[in-house]
Amino acid sequence: MRIPELLAPAGNMEKALVAMEYGADAIYLSGKAFGMRAKAGNFSSDELRAVLAAAHERGVKVYVTVNITAHNDEIDLLPAYLTELEELGVDALIVADVGVISLAKQYAPSIPLHLSTQANTVNYRAAKFWEEQGLARLVMARELTREEIARVKQEINAEIEVFVHGAMCMAYSGRCLLSNVLAGRDANRGECAQSCRWRYTVMEEKRPGEYMPIEEDEGGTHIFNSKDLRLIEYIPDLAEIGVHSLKIEGRMKSSYYVATVVRAYREALDLYAADPGNYQLPQELLDELDKVSHRPYYAGFFVPSDAGIHPATSSYIREYDVVGVVERFDSAAGEGVISVRNRLPVGEVVEVLQPRGPLLVQTISRMTREDSGEELSEAHANYTVRVPMAEVKPLSMLRVKRS
Repeated sequence: MRIPELLAPAGNMEKALVAMEYGADAIYLSGKAFGMRAKAGNFSSDELRAVLAAAHERGVKVYVTVNITAHNDEIDLLPAYLTELEELGVDALIVADVGVISLAKQYAPSIPLHLSTQANTVNYRAAKFWEEQGLARLVMARELTREEIARVKQEINAEIEVFVHGAMCMAYSGRCLLSNVLAGRDANRGECAQSCRWRYTVMEEKRPGEYMPIEEDEGGTHIFNSKDLRLIEYIPDLAEIGVHSLKIEGRMKSSYYVATVVRAYREALDLYAADPGNYQLPQELLDELDKVSHRPYYAGFFVPSDAGIHPATSSYIREYDVVGVVERFDSAAGEGVISVRNRLPVGEVVEVLQPRGPLLVQTISRMTREDSGEELSEAHANYTVRVPMAEVKPLSMLRVKRS
């Protein structure tokens, strides 16, 4: 039985490095254009070269998204960009538009093509068609059940990729026009304004100007909202189906989100690989996923009986704050060098989330500025400080429970 690849989002260089260190087998990212997350940091040509070198040194693959629904002006710019990606040697292109696919075959012929979820593949005949067109991997539409995914996998030889964690969209696999109509920002070209998360009211035809909120309780009802997807409980099912890659959504999310989610899924996959017959998902991994900012979780369409598309509010559940990230550990001094992200006072008790390491609890007993040696009673965002602590790995995250 194949253990699925763990595929993580990388909105910028820090998130890419975090994803690798916390256990991703592959990362997906975008250049400065043609990807579905235009507001992420994304990667210049030099940054693409640097992230490829860092990833390949670690045995991690890099997939580049070129999955917008391209208009004429964008099609005209693609040959030069695809030629550049061919020269860089990226591991795959994630594509959706047939015009883009035809250009990718012409200008980046050595790079495998992965069909984006934007192509809405929901049946085995469509999957066979794309396989015949030379697509190496198909990212299934998010609207499929376990049984539907299994049937597709039985009928084709191409690899199958499935979204397992992160935000869901009110439109079919993300193909939404709402943002374009209301905000002039085309979601199908990477510029979604998150219009489905806004508050809405209704107006009765014969009562113009009387706007009535759609209320369910004191939080209201946000009629377009979806809960967040979580399929970590279904890793055995996904492996048994033969799914090749488990994809985490979140190029717009924080480095802490990437670290926590990748670490949890990595540990679950490793535990399953070690003993599939006796595998049980540890409760602490579910607890970890509750410590990132998220909406209420559900299993999406994978388990049709798991209803609850519309929670009562668009707000995220956010119980923990990241207060710092370890840049390095000074073994001689017994101190962590910490890049501070939120207010961090002396005396604070923090949890330390490490890449592929145990969760630690640490009291901030003393703190000095890295640049001046000044002793501090508290530090704030953008400070770099030294803190006496047990040895920890670079890119470890310090977090505190919100009061």
